[in-house]
Amino acid sequence: MDAGGGRPRVRPSLRRALTFWRRSIQARVVVSTLVLSTVVITAVGWYLLRQTRDGLLENRVDSVLAESATEVRDAEVALAGAGTESDESKQLRELAEPLITRGETRGYGVVLAGPVDDRRRAADGVASFTPGLDLDRSIPASLEARLATVGAPLAWTYTHVEADDSADIPSGPGIVVGAQIQLPADGRTYAVYFLYPLDEQEETLGLVTQGLLTAAVVLLLLVAGLAWLVTRQVVTPVRLARRVAERLAAGRLQERLRVTGEDDLARLATSFNQMASNLQRQIRQLEELSRVQRRFVSDVSHELRTPLTTVRMAGDVLHDARGRFDPGTARAAELLQTELDRFETLLADLLEISRFDAGAAVLDVEELDLGDIVRRVVESTRPLAEQRGVRVAVVDADRPCLAEGDPRRVERVVRNLLTNAIDHAEVGGRDPGVVVLLGSDENAAAVAVRDYGVGLEPGESAMVFNRFWRSDPARARTSGGTGLGLSIALEDTHLHGGWLQAWGRPRRGAQFRLTLPRHAGGSLRRSPLPLEPADAESRHADEVLR
Repeated sequence: MDAGGGRPRVRPSLRRALTFWRRSIQARVVVSTLVLSTVVITAVGWYLLRQTRDGLLENRVDSVLAESATEVRDAEVALAGAGTESDESKQLRELAEPLITRGETRGYGVVLAGPVDDRRRAADGVASFTPGLDLDRSIPASLEARLATVGAPLAWTYTHVEADDSADIPSGPGIVVGAQIQLPADGRTYAVYFLYPLDEQEETLGLVTQGLLTAAVVLLLLVAGLAWLVTRQVVTPVRLARRVAERLAAGRLQERLRVTGEDDLARLATSFNQMASNLQRQIRQLEELSRVQRRFVSDVSHELRTPLTTVRMAGDVLHDARGRFDPGTARAAELLQTELDRFETLLADLLEISRFDAGAAVLDVEELDLGDIVRRVVESTRPLAEQRGVRVAVVDADRPCLAEGDPRRVERVVRNLLTNAIDHAEVGGRDPGVVVLLGSDENAAAVAVRDYGVGLEPGESAMVFNRFWRSDPARARTSGGTGLGLSIALEDTHLHGGWLQAWGRPRRGAQFRLTLPRHAGGSLRRSPLPLEPADAESRHADEVLR
């Protein structure tokens, strides 16, 4: 986390890994296949290990039960052959010693406890046992309880054999089998416990587990390799198609995919090539049409200048002599002069647009003050504002708004913005009809023109700079504009490396912001003025209250 408690910082290595993960289909397919294969192999391995363990334990239990029953039966036969003449202690020795000796030889422990009817634990009433055994921890109390009644049958359970280093059997999991033997001497019944370790079964299970793990690792590596090879066959043509698409997007329209085979990928490559050929043909047609259109506009604009000059001269003569005409003819002369002015402006705009389209527009860069330009434009448009009944206010910045640019083009941009705002401003409102704001910082200078008119609908802020576009086609152009002013203003702004942006809301007005870098060729990171005016919400609240 950073010091301010904000968002956690991601390490570059982790960021690169996440980027690779998002962009690589092959990596995601291989990893997903490995994860799913791991889950399946783990489930199968767990099932196999469980079945193997259960089989080993079942075989071992059957074996130790049979062996224990044989030992008990042989002991009873031996005691019966000795008769009843021997005393109890001698019979206990004759019973315990052979059992313990055979147990040490065969690797299991023996405990002789009792008598059973004394109701004592094995550890309390032990007659004899294999040396080194911990009886309390090796013989479960549940098994002792089952053999606490005379006549109880043979019983067994799992246990954990506890023995010290002197014992002949190892410590670890085991099976304990309990049985009862009656001494002929006094008729008392004793419990005998056989403790069989499961070290061999554990070793076998360990070998099986190791084998399964080795096989699982090898299988996962094989699955990963197969998944990588299979996805490579699919991803490689897709990557080639992406590279060709990037070259096509960069303008290298002659690029094509190599088609090999007849499978789905080959047919995809064929379709891609056909699409690229069609796009190339259509783009060339559009380029040719655009060149013809630009040439037509340029030629028509130039060709119209000569007849326009002649018509202008005739119109000036008629306009100057309108005082000697009757009222209808005089009015026609005035309308002719007005339309000639508008036609001349349209022709000049068309010529300017043709220069932009041809890439022939250049800048005459010098140091300029946006404040001086704004005040000069406000003064020149004052008659239009008074005619419309719109008041224009200028809000200066705290510091000079200096920038390097072409004064003629910057002044044209500001004039277009201001006349457009006057055309759409609120007439007779309590606020100034149009507000011009100035702002500046170390990197940029800006001018924002705010009006309180009908505003812009959602999505119109991007369309307003299109050529001949109108938000309301039925609305008349009071200033006699041509519909190209904002388009030319946007081109002039782009020549300076600046921004020209629009904001608007229905019935809350609009604001256009021009931002220029302080130095020619500089880059913009932010504007000194906000695009959305600060009074937008407060004015909306006032309208709601009214």
